[in-house]
Amino acid sequence: MGCQCVQQEHEDIDDEIMRRENSLNDLNDIKDIENETGNDNDNSDKNDELINLRNHGWQIGDTSNDNNENEEEQNNENIEYIQNKENLEQKSLEDINNKSKNEKYADYPQKMLELINKIRADPKSFADVIEDSIQNIIEVENNDENSPKYIYKKKIKVALSKGEPAFIEAAKQLRNLNPVPPLELKNEICVTLPEKEEDIKDSNYLREQVRILRENTTVDIFFKDLIKIPEISALLMIVDDSTKSPGKKRQAVLNKSYKYIGISSKFVGKTFVAYFTFSKK
Repeated sequence: MGCQCVQQEHEDIDDEIMRRENSLNDLNDIKDIENETGNDNDNSDKNDELINLRNHGWQIGDTSNDNNENEEEQNNENIEYIQNKENLEQKSLEDINNKSKNEKYADYPQKMLELINKIRADPKSFADVIEDSIQNIIEVENNDENSPKYIYKKKIKVALSKGEPAFIEAAKQLRNLNPVPPLELKNEICVTLPEKEEDIKDSNYLREQVRILRENTTVDIFFKDLIKIPEISALLMIVDDSTKSPGKKRQAVLNKSYKYIGISSKFVGKTFVAYFTFSKK
């Protein structure tokens, strides 16, 4: 009995070994077939398809592109925020600079009033000042007909039309004038100053402001000036060597019929502007 059992056990073991060898051979045969035909299993096909579609920009069950778009949108918003912040900071700096400059030249109207009244009180003496200032005229050499031929240069540069002849003519006229009464500063006839720098160059702006003033006050003549230094402003205002209506400013400043003057001035952006109005009553 014992021998039969042992023999049976050996036979069972041999059968199991044979079965496993057959299974292993079957598996190797399958692999050989796959290698010969070049076919992959179902999972590998899906992976290849996934890779190919991704290479062509398709979305395969994920949100990577969505995340990229969201990230790009957020970056654009951040850039816009930074730009807006920089613009506001730049504007704040300009406002601070303009405030500082306007404070520095806050006494411009009063100084101009004093200078104009001094010239009106003694025009003959101011003729000497005009003649002495001729030395500051520089002749410009260029071939551009639109460029100035002469420049008055002292602290600032101002384009002239005729140059020395205009200075001599103005001095001659002042020597023949008698003193006239002083002007009184009148705030009611002051022109409203612009908020935009481009309005300074727009002649319609000044005309429109004067039109509004004339609805309630009397304004006989007006003009603008862009020179921030009162002494030079008054000098060139009297000489008035301009291409358009030369001498008009001088006639207004020295007209004995005018009793009142309005002077408004400030920096608008980087440009200084002053408006002058004259009234008989």
